[in-house]
Amino acid sequence: MSFEWPWQYNFPPFFTLQPNVDTRQKQLAAWCSLALSYCRHHKLYTLDIMEAQETPVFNNKKIERKLSMEAIQVVFEELRKKGNLEWLDKNKSRSLVMWRRPEEWGKLIYQWVSRNGMNNSVFTLYELANGDDTEGEEFHGLEDWMLQRSLQALQTDGKAEIITLDDGKGVKFF
Repeated sequence: MSFEWPWQYNFPPFFTLQPNVDTRQKQLAAWCSLALSYCRHHKLYTLDIMEAQETPVFNNKKIERKLSMEAIQVVFEELRKKGNLEWLDKNKSRSLVMWRRPEEWGKLIYQWVSRNGMNNSVFTLYELANGDDTEGEEFHGLEDWMLQRSLQALQTDGKAEIITLDDGKGVKFF
């Protein structure tokens, strides 16, 4: 399945931050939506701001337009404010992208556990993210850092307990 670009992507002014405040807010919302949709489609969890300008999401070769580095930084900052991005370094050059927040992943995982009657079961983190039982689930292949945050959210809600096993970490669902 190929990625579907929004109509704005082929509209040259979209690649220039607009001076009007209302227009700019709508434009930033569209950029945030596009970046998150693109990352979700391609299952990307990290973005490098220096490489971003050359990725298809910020560089439309068909119309020969790319978003400036300054504008990309504004989009990344907007994503951070919304809780969808977290900087990995002080220089703000690499980031974690959360196209779904940990709580949302936790909810999906818990729904799967409940749907399959696996409450009071123990899983290794590997089984949960990469096991045969979770094949075809949206959280299958979830990166370890996001899986752990998702399980911590479930633990906070009293729906799971993260435990230490001989060969690493595991989780028990309630």
